[in-house]
Amino acid sequence: MNVQTAPEKLKPNDYASDQEVRWCPGCGDYAIVNAVKKALANMGADPKNTVFVSGIGCAARFPYYMATYGFHTIHGRAPAVATGVKLSNPNLDVWVIGGDGDMLSIGGNHTLHVLRRNIDVQVLLFNNEIYGLTKGQYSPTSKVGTRSPSTPSGSVDAPVSACVYALGCNARFVARSHDTNAKVLPGLLQEAKEHKGASFVEILQNCIVYNDGVYSSFTDKANAAEGQVICENGKPLLFGKEQNKGIKVNQNSMQLEVITIGENNITEDDVLVHDETNRPLALMLAGMQPPNFPVAMGVIFRDPGVAFNDAVYDQIDKIKEEKPAIPVNELMHKGKTWTVV
Repeated sequence: MNVQTAPEKLKPNDYASDQEVRWCPGCGDYAIVNAVKKALANMGADPKNTVFVSGIGCAARFPYYMATYGFHTIHGRAPAVATGVKLSNPNLDVWVIGGDGDMLSIGGNHTLHVLRRNIDVQVLLFNNEIYGLTKGQYSPTSKVGTRSPSTPSGSVDAPVSACVYALGCNARFVARSHDTNAKVLPGLLQEAKEHKGASFVEILQNCIVYNDGVYSSFTDKANAAEGQVICENGKPLLFGKEQNKGIKVNQNSMQLEVITIGENNITEDDVLVHDETNRPLALMLAGMQPPNFPVAMGVIFRDPGVAFNDAVYDQIDKIKEEKPAIPVNELMHKGKTWTVV
């Protein structure tokens, strides 16, 4: 008798390749790769059906460290390659890995199109607000005043918000977390995978060599409660050590403001309730910056739509149904002209 047994559930380390992980000691990328492996294990992902596509930069080493398929492509073009992979084989689980320079500078145009087309891939942007691989030049997300080899007197360049950019590209899933948030990040990545269509996750990542502590004002354990507001659909946007602060829309300016429960007759009912399908609200939340506001974390926006790859194959199936294929010999003798649809 042939007895079939259920396949053994893979553990996070089963998704690790035999390659030595070679980032700088203390780099936030170590925490991210561990979170991804944990998320894959929680989802029961099949390594033979999983692909990681990266561009150029520190983050782009990622595919080497995963026991899956992978492409280490060229600078900024990972979203384009990932689009080709997904369209060629829609059954593959495709992850796009890149840094803030890779995805928002030379690759900004490609990031735009993978999001607006709603390709069913997960885009993970590691944002350390610096060019780490090329020795610490300022990047598109670097704050004004950032001193670097390319801006020794301080950057005067206005930075781009990765999540605001993604929302402007009509992304239908936008989320944010940070590298060492081991309790939250794996689950957030799983939510990104379960979303049908393009998922964009900004992961705030510490570069210990060239931009150490850039996020410490709101990611350090002592500062997290006051510096972050967790976005949970249908729940009030409360934060603070005592959970007594909240986000509200000022009815005069139609802008967000921070309020404190108990002051000026303010109650929890005055606190804004998060609606993850509200794009204008998502844009305002994504744009909040310290020290005047907490940083929005979690799923900022989610509104599923038809994935581009599904639409393409549905169109192909419809054409095949309406105009069935005919033998080549018959086609060659059908006339002097052909109509291609």
